[in-house]
Amino acid sequence: MRYFALCYLCALFCSVNVHAQNATDTTTVATKVKLKGKVVDEQQEPLPFVSVMAEGILAGAMTGMDGTYRFEFDGGQDSVVIVYSLIGYEKRRRVLKNPSGNLTLNIVMRDDGKVMNEVTVKDIKRQMGSTQELNTKDLRRMPSTTGNAVEELVATQAGVSTHNELSSQYNVRGGSFDENSVYINGVEVYRPLLISSGQQEGLSVINSDMVEKVNFSAGGFDAKYGDKMSSVLDITYRRPERLEGSVQASLLGVNVYGGYGSKKFSFSNGFRYKSNAYMLNSLQTNAEYRPNFIDYQAYLSWTPNKNWTFDAIGYISRNLYRFVPKDRETNFGTLESVNSFKVYFDGKEQDVFRTLFGTAKLKRRLNNYSNLSLALSAFSTRERETYDIQGQYWLDQTDTQVQLGVGTYMEHARNILTSNVQTLKLNYEYKHNAHHVLSGMSWRKEHIDEHANEWEMRDSSGYSIPHTGVDLMPIYHLKSVNSITTNHLELYAQDTWRHESKMGIISLTYGARLSFWDWNKEWLFSPRASLGFVPNSNDRLTFRLAAGMYYQRPFYRELRDTVTTAAGTFVNLNKNIKSQRSFQLVLGSEYKFKIADRPFKFTAEAYYKAQSNINPYNVDNVKVVYYGKNIATGYVVGADFKIYGEFVPGTDSWISFGLMKAKMNLNGKSLPQPTDQRYNLNFFFSDYFPGTTRWKMNLKASFADGLPFGPPHTGLERNSFRAPAYKRIDIGMNYRLLDNEDRHMKRNIVRNVWLGLDCFNIFGFSNVSGYYWVTDVNGYQYAVPNYLTGRQINGRILIEF
Repeated sequence: MRYFALCYLCALFCSVNVHAQNATDTTTVATKVKLKGKVVDEQQEPLPFVSVMAEGILAGAMTGMDGTYRFEFDGGQDSVVIVYSLIGYEKRRRVLKNPSGNLTLNIVMRDDGKVMNEVTVKDIKRQMGSTQELNTKDLRRMPSTTGNAVEELVATQAGVSTHNELSSQYNVRGGSFDENSVYINGVEVYRPLLISSGQQEGLSVINSDMVEKVNFSAGGFDAKYGDKMSSVLDITYRRPERLEGSVQASLLGVNVYGGYGSKKFSFSNGFRYKSNAYMLNSLQTNAEYRPNFIDYQAYLSWTPNKNWTFDAIGYISRNLYRFVPKDRETNFGTLESVNSFKVYFDGKEQDVFRTLFGTAKLKRRLNNYSNLSLALSAFSTRERETYDIQGQYWLDQTDTQVQLGVGTYMEHARNILTSNVQTLKLNYEYKHNAHHVLSGMSWRKEHIDEHANEWEMRDSSGYSIPHTGVDLMPIYHLKSVNSITTNHLELYAQDTWRHESKMGIISLTYGARLSFWDWNKEWLFSPRASLGFVPNSNDRLTFRLAAGMYYQRPFYRELRDTVTTAAGTFVNLNKNIKSQRSFQLVLGSEYKFKIADRPFKFTAEAYYKAQSNINPYNVDNVKVVYYGKNIATGYVVGADFKIYGEFVPGTDSWISFGLMKAKMNLNGKSLPQPTDQRYNLNFFFSDYFPGTTRWKMNLKASFADGLPFGPPHTGLERNSFRAPAYKRIDIGMNYRLLDNEDRHMKRNIVRNVWLGLDCFNIFGFSNVSGYYWVTDVNGYQYAVPNYLTGRQINGRILIEF
């Protein structure tokens, strides 16, 4: 802010000086040159507070919130150099030959990418809308248990929670995993449907080595984003400007990245290998874990001239999970009554998830203000989940040696699902003066085939459960043979209007979506608006208001309605299903301040969601099972708080805290929703060792209230218990072995070498991912906790070229 104030005073002084000269010099008449224009970044976003100066003339101005500027200077010179400068961006110069009359100069400024001792000098960016840009500076050096660094970064934000360090899935303000949309370069991506546990989950489609920008909204997002109710994660991949690369290896896998770029062409690609066997070996089930997850991704961008741009992304992955359990012993209960659960296993599980994803986009620049783009994308996945596992168990009370139960259970599954999605999307963009208009239409075709057969047998003390005395019945049996082909049409339009007045700066985004789905012949209309205001009386304050109607259009899992007969449970696809609906209201504010001359920002948001047409669901680990019917209403209300800034000079840290209540009315009963997390605390902290910037520490912590749960294969009405709170602290130490960032070693192609040591779950908290329910012959049920990973050490090395 001192820099901006200095530039402003210089511009003011120049203006006063020029006017003073004109007032006192009556002997010389100079022709005035009027210069105006607009300054934007590489994403064509307006840049405020840019200093625009005429060298040697002492004339200039500063850009406003819309990036525009205008000023006058005396003509008559052979040439005048106009200098554009802003901290964090490359300085630009333009030479005007024999300037006269009215001139216009529009400038694009590039990020200078200069980092001094890992400290980027910049002010904290102001958030005017419902979407925030996340800090990705430490993304590659954060302690990561999943290998999916972007999702783990999102999980530390206000309003976001996770209860499983083996999974990259997250809940946002009372929503399920399925209510979060993810975009890469403007194209929506999907995740596998049969994933039921964090152990099975491999690498997500987002390659963190290729990421340039991460935008995230926890609610009240714009009309350009699709029909999801909770959040938007919008990823922009980086276009390399030169030859670059990196290799990172740890006990959890290997990442290899390479990229090349020139003025017109860029290409980047990444290969990743992950095996979480090291993590899984800390679980209480003694087993042979053989997970094997690999993927490859490439991004190409070609700009043959200023009017045409072609982008393409290709992705292929294979996630293989093998599991051969041997035995398990779990102690649980209270101080007064400690129970012991012992199991000896036979059998194995083997799952395969293969995914292909590709997108191609052609963009045409129509004029200085508008462009048109056409994008084609395709997503294909083939998933196979198979297991036959038998367990013989003993449930004892350890203090009295009383045997509470003994028996056998057997679980079987043969689940196969294929999914193919093709999307064609046309977008139009117009940016001029105070308006930024976006509009588009898309057509999407979905085809899904499912063949599923899973059952579970239980035996307690020689009696099959359920025990009829006549028949041998499984306690659970589900069969599904279904195929579906649907088409989906979407249209949207929105405008962002920025205006400066005597009261302050206003940013208004308003728009709507219209969509049609031929499966249930449903039309949806979704109006949305958000308002940002910065008062002139105190420009450190920002106020935000967002409201809109949001829908959750059902994907395949939401359609599955079950019918139970004497022969088992069968899945039918519900033709009468409706999209879940949520009216959202978000009121927020932020305040920028300094402590010890270091920048900070405090953000607070209150939100309310009025929900209808709810399709209830049960959650076990990360598996979501829907009722397949719109039979409930509900609401979510809460508040999120976040403080962000340089707690340590030159580093970025943040603390977020949330309070929330999520209720639903189901069959006339008021119940907590499965994601009713009453409180949530996350923080990310960075620090340097005193006296050196070679040593750096990152600490990531989560404390979240436990979620409601109940016996399996029952309704939400039985969710009368609440799991213990999720508590976890991970710490990562990084040492910069080689620092060639400034290229002082010209013959050395290596830019940086980092050595890292992570300690996961440093305090060894015993967190629970779910429960296994044991039933004795008398019908009593015992919930045996499935504990997550314990304390572990991970070593890393990162080499950047």
